[in-house]
Amino acid sequence: MFRRTLLTSIAALALAASAASAVQARSLDDILTAGTIRIGINPNFPNMSVRNDAGEWEGFDIEIGKALAAAIGVEVEWVPTETPQRVPFLVSDRIDISLGALTRNAERAKLIDFTVPLHTEVLAVLTTESLEGNDWKELNRDGVTLANMRGNWTVDWTAENMPAVKVELVDTMADTVRLVAQGRADAIVENIDFFMAFTKNYPDVKWRVLPDPIDVAYCAIGVSQGNENLAEVLNIALFNLHSSGTVNALWEQYYGAPMLRKVEPTPYF
Repeated sequence: MFRRTLLTSIAALALAASAASAVQARSLDDILTAGTIRIGINPNFPNMSVRNDAGEWEGFDIEIGKALAAAIGVEVEWVPTETPQRVPFLVSDRIDISLGALTRNAERAKLIDFTVPLHTEVLAVLTTESLEGNDWKELNRDGVTLANMRGNWTVDWTAENMPAVKVELVDTMADTVRLVAQGRADAIVENIDFFMAFTKNYPDVKWRVLPDPIDVAYCAIGVSQGNENLAEVLNIALFNLHSSGTVNALWEQYYGAPMLRKVEPTPYF
């Protein structure tokens, strides 16, 4: 999720590594016997998972988690896991699987296993027809202002890769989109999928996403290392969810626009 800063990632992975050798994860048989699968979800990540007014969980990850549990034939126990806790909770057997936009990378793969991809995160440019240019590198010039959120890893990325632009920082995704809609900023360079729903608040603005993404990351479901039977069942379930169009339909339902780079299902598992 948002490809956190390297320092935070290293700290979380070090914590996970310290616990990895001491705990035996629940197997698929254990999950079936218990009748419950513990699913880690990020409690601060709308519209992946958030509590509604009735105190119930809802969002993209919640619907995916329910579908996976149904495919296995068990009930769900939701376990809130903050972004840095996702890998440590897996290796310490506090959860059976982790959702929460868990991006696959080599460092995490040293400690946990991944399913096939669930969704993508596309680093791209969201702007309007008022801004000229069709490539992000063309925007690295005086007079261009980017909107971003405090603490996002892309703030440092922008400073390194687009040093000529000005950056205005706010606290929420909604505020970030508002800056561009009001003309106080020209564009957003971020994982744009998560921002698209907020553009519907400004129907008179002619929004556009630059055609070529800067980078595409693949987010999968995290499982404990060596838990092959569980991973295999999840992969089969994911193939069915992708093939039926369920994943993309849920994504558009909760994020207000189609996934910018869809996951193409292939029966290689």
